[in-house]
Amino acid sequence: MLLPRPVRLPGPLAPPPVLLVVAHGSRDPRHAATVRALAGRLRSLRPGVRVETGFLDFDAPSVERLLDRLARTGVREVIALPLLLTRAFHAKTDIPAVLREASARHPRLVVRQAAVLGPAPLLTAALERRLYEAGVAPGDRASTGVVLASAGSSDPEAIAVIAEIAREWRHTGWCAVRPAFASASLPRTEDAVRELRAAGAARVAVAPYVIAPGLLPDRIARGARRAGADVLAGVLGAAPELARLLLRRYDEAISAPRYVELPRPA
Repeated sequence: MLLPRPVRLPGPLAPPPVLLVVAHGSRDPRHAATVRALAGRLRSLRPGVRVETGFLDFDAPSVERLLDRLARTGVREVIALPLLLTRAFHAKTDIPAVLREASARHPRLVVRQAAVLGPAPLLTAALERRLYEAGVAPGDRASTGVVLASAGSSDPEAIAVIAEIAREWRHTGWCAVRPAFASASLPRTEDAVRELRAAGAARVAVAPYVIAPGLLPDRIARGARRAGADVLAGVLGAAPELARLLLRRYDEAISAPRYVELPRPA
């Protein structure tokens, strides 16, 4: 008599990796509030994923302490999403070092670093959202010069990316797009505003290419006002395009080979 084969019931599915938003941190409380608002939008878009936020400096919890807590509570996989627009020092050095140290402390915890956010069409869409919210009409594009004002960096790769974004954005119908920087590089926001005005732009709008308020975004705003810009857009903040881009980077990291060595310091 043939006995039926035992049926093996599937076990519970493993939870998806924790999505850890890694922010720089700031003494300005608006920074952490913006990061947490963005994390809240992520939770609403992906309710099945646990979303946490950690900071490299100034704010709590630190990335190190958060990873320790996650490991103690049984979490086995984390995708660390750098809240960075370009691949500069923090993406190449600071964050990989913190994640490597956490992996060494907790061998059973798999931590993977996702790619930085930019460049990406969704970021350009978020910039345009903020410009329209600040008063630029879609029909004004052909007569409006835009200053793409970033925080700035000493990393040539990051500066080249900002310049390329400005060049590509110019071809979408704006009168002109010029990059500017709040620190480390030139030109400053006020200089770029004056250059566009001298070049014949009927109106000049400043689009801060930064995620959260703080010292450098305030410097961008002061430069825009000092030079008489017609429009000053808000920071990207918790724009829906930014949230969708973060989730895209999360999904890309999950789809990548599971064990990827974290970047080494340059």
